[in-house]
Amino acid sequence: MTTDTPQEDDKDSGQDKYIVPGLERGLRLLGEFSSRERTLSAADLARRLKVPRSTVFRLLATLEMMGFVERTDGGREFRLGMAVLRLGFDYLASLELTELGRPLLDRLRDEIHYPCNLVVRDGRSIVYVAKSVAARPFASTVNVGTRLPAHATVLGRVLLEDLTLEELRALYPEDRLEVYSESTPRTVQELYEMVQRDRERGYVLQEGFFEASISTIAAPVRDRTGKVVAALGATIPAARIEPDQLDGMVEKVRQAAAELSRLLDYRPVMPKPFV
Repeated sequence: MTTDTPQEDDKDSGQDKYIVPGLERGLRLLGEFSSRERTLSAADLARRLKVPRSTVFRLLATLEMMGFVERTDGGREFRLGMAVLRLGFDYLASLELTELGRPLLDRLRDEIHYPCNLVVRDGRSIVYVAKSVAARPFASTVNVGTRLPAHATVLGRVLLEDLTLEELRALYPEDRLEVYSESTPRTVQELYEMVQRDRERGYVLQEGFFEASISTIAAPVRDRTGKVVAALGATIPAARIEPDQLDGMVEKVRQAAAELSRLLDYRPVMPKPFV
């Protein structure tokens, strides 16, 4: 009979003695979900893990509290929760995105001679995961790991482009959004209309959106599913912007974002030709 307390191995050698059984079971439970089996019941999981149903209920309760699983509409089955997605984003940001993106940031920096950044979204915040500093003096408090409000930043607007109005309202349930500058959208409706214009344009260029003396050029980075997974941008002191150079810098930022998207296996859908 299987019990909640694992039997001690007499040999107790190697790394086995350092394994935490409860953590191992929890991770094995998460691993049972897949694209083919997106929802599972406690009975299904107990049978697969070969542990008592009471143990599975405790594991599910803990994972549900932490956001790693959530109940389906009926309440009898479970599926992976948003915390798993957050871990996936963090992993992507720490490995594939930054490893592939850092050389592109350095090249873009050398071409335009301004700091360049790569950011991802975590809920209502953007997180800087890579940056390339320009040689010219430019004071900035932004470092890798810095978090800023998504709705109030140019890079954040890019990262919100894929959300529907309903999804934005779920993310920002309050009536009025927190204001950081005169340019900050005041309502979710205003934010939605702004990011849809950004989406149609394919990039964002704006002076003083978050900080009065700073301008940002940003473009979306998409993965193989077509979703925006990052924003790539350049930070420019507003006083130094040369109008005749802007078009060239915007195009270089867009090209760098498009190249990183290709490296992430993004293939844009080409419109069908008219017959």
